[in-house]
Amino acid sequence: MVRVGMHEAKTQLSKLVERAEGGEEIVITRRGEPAARLVAAKRGDGFAALAGAWQGRVKFADDFDELPPDLAESLGIES
Repeated sequence: MVRVGMHEAKTQLSKLVERAEGGEEIVITRRGEPAARLVAAKRGDGFAALAGAWQGRVKFADDFDELPPDLAESLGIES
């Protein structure tokens, strides 16, 4: 864990972010006391990481998008 003062953190932010992306944890201090922690963001989290997660696990019936005649009639849709 690296401790860096606020002024240095402001002037060296790009380099500190690179170090954090490399796995280092950087503690930013204000007047010698810890104020914030800079760590790499987790990548692959969120919706984009789920793309294709269910591929090959889910099967749709051939008539998946067809309404049964009685339901279509109750909704006022011609089948």
